[in-house]
Amino acid sequence: MRVPAEARVDLAAIGDNIGLLREHAGGAEVMAMVKAEAYGHGLVEAARAALAGGASWLGVAKLAEALRLREAGLTVRTLVCLGVPGEPYEEAVARDVDLTVGAVWLLDEVVRAAERAGRQARVHLKADTGMSRGGACGADWEALVGAALKAEATGHVRVAGVMSHFACADEPGHPSIAAQLGAFTEMVAHAERAGARFEVRHLANSAATLTLPEARFDLVRPGIAIYGLTPVPRLGTFGLRPAMTLVADAALVKRVPAGRGVSYGHTYTTREATTLAVVPVGYGDGIPRHGSNVLEVLAGGRRRTIAGRVCMDQFVIDLGDDRLSAGDEIILFGPGDLGEPTAQEWADALGTISYEIVTRIGSRVPRAYPGRAL
Repeated sequence: MRVPAEARVDLAAIGDNIGLLREHAGGAEVMAMVKAEAYGHGLVEAARAALAGGASWLGVAKLAEALRLREAGLTVRTLVCLGVPGEPYEEAVARDVDLTVGAVWLLDEVVRAAERAGRQARVHLKADTGMSRGGACGADWEALVGAALKAEATGHVRVAGVMSHFACADEPGHPSIAAQLGAFTEMVAHAERAGARFEVRHLANSAATLTLPEARFDLVRPGIAIYGLTPVPRLGTFGLRPAMTLVADAALVKRVPAGRGVSYGHTYTTREATTLAVVPVGYGDGIPRHGSNVLEVLAGGRRRTIAGRVCMDQFVIDLGDDRLSAGDEIILFGPGDLGEPTAQEWADALGTISYEIVTRIGSRVPRAYPGRAL
């Protein structure tokens, strides 16, 4: 069945990007971050492509995502990075899902879940090295390490890893980078002196994987780079290839006279008699409303700027005297091979990051996976 819009995901590009990241990792293992529907690319499909490309771990934000991967038959080591009270940790332990623990209360929940499941839980201790988000620091870190080692001694827990997260790795030279790296090294050393024997130490996100060899440790956790989008735009693309191309078919093409207001609020007015085309996606599909009169798309072989406000289900472009027919394909963004905008260009135009552009494309836009089947 033909659909009015779809996000085409190049699985081969995801695999190739993993290969490039493995080269930068210098022997460290690669955890492919597939949280948030793999940054909008499709959780299970992208995970399979990443594993085929050489990733040996998967990482997600939420437990439900990890359980979906298990239900899809993916048994590779999988880490949940965010823990909240009352999650089904017993099921996580039973399904051999690794859990991030950044507070004693969460460790206690996991221990109780392991007791109920009759299995050992695998946990990664989260150190707050300066981002001031998740994890423990100071006396709380000492308490967490002590509680975790005590739980490990009972057999309920395996303290498998230790981790933290950079705040400014996408800003090379930022003083917090060296500070966090130093703090992580010290906090790991404290835990090891206390008796911890970690399988993996991990800190590097996409930006650090590509620019900070000293942050590799045993495992790197790239996210946006897997999908071909640069985490440090001012340093270029690093040879990554964008995996997503967002397309839609023109829904209606018509002539209108000069002086005609277009879309809600008439924020765009035709200067002369012209041809307008309706594109059947809108902010209900993830097209940014603040891209009204700003964002470009490729239609009829030329870039066109959105004319007027983006609506919930559609927006309009002005074609001038060029020809386009209902059903003709319009490329909203992609790798740029045909002259279409990239997700990075959309992000630059809106003062945001490419992560938001691809991740916000909603479920009403089906994902298609042409080419290599995995």
